[in-house]
Amino acid sequence: MTDHPKRSMLKLAALAAAASALVACGKKDEPAPVAAAPEAAAPAPAKPDPLKVAFFYVGPVGDGGWSFAHDNARKAVEKEFGDRVVTSFVESVPEGADAERVARDLASQGNKLIFGTSFGFMEPMLKAAADLKDVKFEHATGYKTSENLRTYDSRTYEGAYMAGVIAGAMTKTGTLGVVGSVPIPEVVRNINSFTLGAQFFNPKVKTKVVWVNDWHNPPKETEAATALINGGADVLFQNTDSPAVLKTAESMGKRAFGWDSDMTAYGPKAHLGSAIIDWAPYYIKTVGEVLDGKWTTGQSWWGVKEGAIDLVSLAADVPEDARKKLDEVKAGLKAGTYHIWKGPISDNTGKEVLPADAVADDKFLGAITYYVKGVEGKVPGGEQK
Repeated sequence: MTDHPKRSMLKLAALAAAASALVACGKKDEPAPVAAAPEAAAPAPAKPDPLKVAFFYVGPVGDGGWSFAHDNARKAVEKEFGDRVVTSFVESVPEGADAERVARDLASQGNKLIFGTSFGFMEPMLKAAADLKDVKFEHATGYKTSENLRTYDSRTYEGAYMAGVIAGAMTKTGTLGVVGSVPIPEVVRNINSFTLGAQFFNPKVKTKVVWVNDWHNPPKETEAATALINGGADVLFQNTDSPAVLKTAESMGKRAFGWDSDMTAYGPKAHLGSAIIDWAPYYIKTVGEVLDGKWTTGQSWWGVKEGAIDLVSLAADVPEDARKKLDEVKAGLKAGTYHIWKGPISDNTGKEVLPADAVADDKFLGAITYYVKGVEGKVPGGEQK
């Protein structure tokens, strides 16, 4: 091989080496790829303000009865919804103009759902609701509604009837006594239902009534209960809000029932059972509807079927046949197959008010202003049919 070809080959090798070096240098000088910056986390959605819910009661929350039962249900709402709600209450609000002032004051505090729990709050709440369209009002035991006010009630007459079944089995004198609050159809219906229940075991039972014209007045309730016992009644029932009737029966050696809540502790020897109202199912349902934006006006009337009414804490000496009848009534009311107001039913003048086999509808039940057969006297201001 000559020197020329050698030189050519060396030259080519040198050029190849230089090219390789240039390529290597080029790779080293390329900037490294930049990692993408992480996206900023989206801010958490703002937590909605809690729904403010207020209740105002006609009696004190410690009455052991009506207002006590409502306040227990308020506490159940707090437990159910936690920090989604804030509740408050005002107790011992008189029926009338003062109720309207309280309703408006509660609205001014930011409450968007307000429960008024007495019949006499109806007109005041209607007036307040007419001006406060952004507030939802709920009125217990009333019958007037508006676009932002609806009514709700419990079928207390079912509890009264069940108490009557036990009373009819337990009375020795055949005379029962009832302390009545205010003579409105609701209360008259309860007195009559109590008597109808008692007539299952004692068709000849007599019921005496003393009215106190107040919902919560322990001295008057005590006086009325005493008068009934002195008049021969050995089993007492009430449609008033305090445990005074049961306490009086205890002190005078007679028997009685609790009303609205379990009153056993107020007169354990006298206590035959308590006709209770559980408002919690309705209150929880209502608050849930407001939170979900599904609240609408209307009327509700809940009883044993919906878990709102029961007779509890029966005395140990209640006979087995009375217990069985009570179980039968409860099961039938739960299923909708047992009808308390089913004819023939007559008033206490002997006039038929419900013909044989006829079943009273809610309109009929809401307009009872007379006593049924077995109840003595006449409803104050009422008219016999």
